[in-house]
Amino acid sequence: MLAMTATRRMILAIAALAASMTMEPAVRFAQAASEISAVVNRTPITSNDVARRAAFLRLQRQKSDSKTAREQLVEETLKRQEIARMKMSVSVSDVEGAYARFAASNKLSTDQLTKLLGQAGVGADHFKAYIAVQMSWPRLVNARYSGARGRMSPEELVTRMMQNKQKPVTTEYFLQQIIFVVPDSKRNAILGKRKAEAESARSKFPGCEQSKQFAATMMDVSVRNLGRMLAPELPADWKPLVEKASGITTGTRVTERGVEFLAICKQRQVSDDFAAEMVFRAEDLGKQDKDGVNPNEKKYLDELRSKAQIVYR
Repeated sequence: MLAMTATRRMILAIAALAASMTMEPAVRFAQAASEISAVVNRTPITSNDVARRAAFLRLQRQKSDSKTAREQLVEETLKRQEIARMKMSVSVSDVEGAYARFAASNKLSTDQLTKLLGQAGVGADHFKAYIAVQMSWPRLVNARYSGARGRMSPEELVTRMMQNKQKPVTTEYFLQQIIFVVPDSKRNAILGKRKAEAESARSKFPGCEQSKQFAATMMDVSVRNLGRMLAPELPADWKPLVEKASGITTGTRVTERGVEFLAICKQRQVSDDFAAEMVFRAEDLGKQDKDGVNPNEKKYLDELRSKAQIVYR
């Protein structure tokens, strides 16, 4: 997700840029060959990379000197390397979808956004690389700190409930995933049509018990049973759609598989020990320090930095 303070500032800056499509480029890159500015575990960061990140920071109305830009790229490289090592990267389709949604949120086409980013001295590829890390890193942090190692002992759970004065209540969902498959080779040609078909199917959805028979009446539609899922366990991409659903289906989303929506087979409020633990762990993962940083993210990044070979040029 790109819903963060820096990106909100960038939305405002993009909106200002959109008002003047003929403006001069914010940054003119030198024609000289790019130099190595830093090396992170044998991955080079070039002076051109630093210049683009400085332009990106200016677009977000942040401090944008070369040292700040280089340091941000060092941290981003550490994150990207760990994401790759753990095989936790989002797909190219996820990134392209986020890029398109960002453009749409600014009432721009993707071509217009690409042009504006070029004029700002950032470039679409630099922004997409940033998006990929911003989408992948929180998933990796959550997986690292909410897995089995993060389970609470019975004593910890009792202590938290006593501090809370009452056992937390959360929503339990039973979900199905309805996928209107879009092959990569046909994505540009049929994505719009498939989205319209998915929206139409939502209005006629007969319920989870008949979902597979319903899917069989349409071309290339599959159904996956997701089973029981508590609200804190909902994937970040689906959580807002599930919580905003007013009927038995969510809104649609474009994903790497095609166009999807979730069917809410059943939901109820629960307050058992497992639900309480999920709520407490979600609260802990969501905590931020005074600078708005999740302590787990900082802990993970500090660990990566302590083991890394970083050379500044």
